[in-house]
Amino acid sequence: MRLLMLLIIIIPALEIGVLIFSGRTIGAIPTILLIILTGVLGAWLAKQQGLETLRNAQQQMQFGQIPGAAIIDGLCILVGGFLLLTPGFITDTTGFLLLIPFTRNKIKPLLLKFIKNMIDKNQITIIR
Repeated sequence: MRLLMLLIIIIPALEIGVLIFSGRTIGAIPTILLIILTGVLGAWLAKQQGLETLRNAQQQMQFGQIPGAAIIDGLCILVGGFLLLTPGFITDTTGFLLLIPFTRNKIKPLLLKFIKNMIDKNQITIIR
């Protein structure tokens, strides 16, 4: 909970600083257009990746497999899409990293390790 509070305070402050710097460097209008462009591009990419992940999950279930990787992909895509709709360059960069399959595949092992640690510490309970 402390980490969440820090993120709620620190991330917006950093975003404001980067937006001010960008506005001074390239101008207000280009900064606003860039934010809109990343939002539109991010929504399109999230839709494409989400549909592909859904197809993969359905295919895995048809073969009687548990779609574990597809669920993690879906979670990354959901968070990445949300971050891209949030105005700011830091959240946009993080969102794109979660949406692009190459970088998402590099992040997934870290996410799985984090989830495993939370399960080991009984912070998450899996019910069958």
